[in-house]
Amino acid sequence: MRNTVRSRLKGFTLIEVVIVIAIIGIIALATYPSIQNTLQVRTLENSAKDILTTMQRAKFQAIKTKLDHRVRFDLRNNIWYFFIEQETGLSTWTKMAGFVDKSIPPQFNVTMSLQDQTVVFSSLGFVSNFVTAHNSIILQSDKLKGYNRDDERIINVYAGGSIQYVKARSS
Repeated sequence: MRNTVRSRLKGFTLIEVVIVIAIIGIIALATYPSIQNTLQVRTLENSAKDILTTMQRAKFQAIKTKLDHRVRFDLRNNIWYFFIEQETGLSTWTKMAGFVDKSIPPQFNVTMSLQDQTVVFSSLGFVSNFVTAHNSIILQSDKLKGYNRDDERIINVYAGGSIQYVKARSS
């Protein structure tokens, strides 16, 4: 009789295990949209801040080296790539050493409003190709729009070399 009592106390029944697994499944299903939403926000934020950081780096390099630097955006196979170039001669640009091309994830809608799809920083840190009507990049997420969240990240570049980062909700 003692052996029967001991074996009952050692483990869980199949019904208990099934109930626990069902509860975990329900919790996972309930939190899945929230997790997806958070992942989308983080990806959008990281993409926009990567552009912002690249522009700041180009500005810093222009001031440091006393040579014009630019961030150039290039659309290849429906994916936007961006990289830093340095002016090595009269209207001759070469990619900055040690800088790897970066890309904007194709899941975002990109509105590129830049003069010649570039931002050129002079050796004083000013934007030498500034045009008032063409000074922004907008990344927009359809998923976040569907969740009624801030779905746009806007990067505005100004003549003085300052760069503004804005979160917004599209209309």
